[in-house]
Amino acid sequence: MGAPVCLEYRIEGNDFMVAGAASNNIKNTLKMLGIDSGICRRVAIITYEAEINLVIHAGGGMLKAEIYEDHVVLIAEDQGPGIADISKAMTEGFTTASDQAREMGFGAGMGLPNIKRNSDVFNIESEVGVGTTLTCTVYFNKK
Repeated sequence: MGAPVCLEYRIEGNDFMVAGAASNNIKNTLKMLGIDSGICRRVAIITYEAEINLVIHAGGGMLKAEIYEDHVVLIAEDQGPGIADISKAMTEGFTTASDQAREMGFGAGMGLPNIKRNSDVFNIESEVGVGTTLTCTVYFNKK
């Protein structure tokens, strides 16, 4: 595959009607490239959770996938409120989602834990008042 296949999506904040479309497109691209279905599932979980976090918490942002021959790098970037306590945000069940988001079935506090669980490499950087960058890598031939 030479140069990576790069996909980039602008995610709008509070737009629950199209939430999940970008992650579905990324998954379908991986399938078309012949990537193992188990890997496609892991990537779909990561990108869906990241996309929902952009919709619920960040007021929107960018979701990117850089697909290489043996791995994919997934990046979610926003200029939202930032995460004050990353270790607390990584705790299953912890959420800062609005009542509106929770009433729609979102914001259960499993997003970041699910992202980390499905990533081979997980990195999150956040600054309050500046935004958050999440970078995850999934290897295709993990031994």
